[in-house]
Amino acid sequence: MTEQRKPRVVADTPLADTVLKLMDNRVELLPWDVALQGCDEPVDGLYTYGHLEVDGSVMDRLPGLKVISNFGVGVDHINVQDARDRGIPVGNTPNVLNGATADMALTLMLASGRRLVEGDVYARSHEFTYYDPGYMLGREIHSETVGIVGMGRIGLEVAKRCAGFNMNILYYNRRERTDLPSELNATYTSFDDLLTESDYVVLVCPLTDETRGLIGAEQLSKMKQTAILINIARGGVVDTDALTNALKNHEIYHAGLDVTEPEPLPRGHELLSLSNVTIAPHLGSATEQTRFKMAELSVENLMLGLAGEPLRTTV
Repeated sequence: MTEQRKPRVVADTPLADTVLKLMDNRVELLPWDVALQGCDEPVDGLYTYGHLEVDGSVMDRLPGLKVISNFGVGVDHINVQDARDRGIPVGNTPNVLNGATADMALTLMLASGRRLVEGDVYARSHEFTYYDPGYMLGREIHSETVGIVGMGRIGLEVAKRCAGFNMNILYYNRRERTDLPSELNATYTSFDDLLTESDYVVLVCPLTDETRGLIGAEQLSKMKQTAILINIARGGVVDTDALTNALKNHEIYHAGLDVTEPEPLPRGHELLSLSNVTIAPHLGSATEQTRFKMAELSVENLMLGLAGEPLRTTV
């Protein structure tokens, strides 16, 4: 009797041990080179762990492709329409990372407003020999105005946390939401008004053709000189050159970035030399608990798609 072959899955390895354990040797993993060079043998699945580009040309090089499963909620690196045109379902991991990503927004708000990274460097240096109560004053968060750009699932979690700091909450969305908890007292406003009135501008929107470069020189010039920009969305939502110039010229107070464009920034990039920016290496959902949930859901979607069954979560 001929042994049934395992489903063949192309993945951008190396994968985390958690993902490999969940796959439990149920698939034959193929290197990403197969997606770039093509394959004569059938390929059943595509598992995107990082953010490598997947478009129709990649899909067409993988004969028999049944499913694309993404480790993460954002799929701006996948041409979803190309997949739909070919009848290939695309799975992602929504909801399981909302809380952790919202926590990251508050982390960056606190670190940026209170100049935590600068303070850490100074506290470790030889210069810190006495306490000066007038040194390294920052900006408060409690009772300030936050403007949230993108009031989706993660945006709502950000708003809930900001309410705990007694912040005045503004938001801009494609449309006004009528289902927000009344205790948030969140106010729907225009994009321009949000920029001019907010002490903290928090970007939580997906990267699309409409949002690419959403924050450029013009938008930064409308923000308060004391304002802080927080980006937990995608790096491409912000014009990196414009932000670098605005920070260098102190047009805004600080920026807290979990994502950049490009990512990572080239070593030696001018933005990396500025003290009024806090940069994290894309840690939004990087907690042990959340990454395990993401692994579970992404592998479940993969296995369901390989079996020809509906995915648990699709784009």
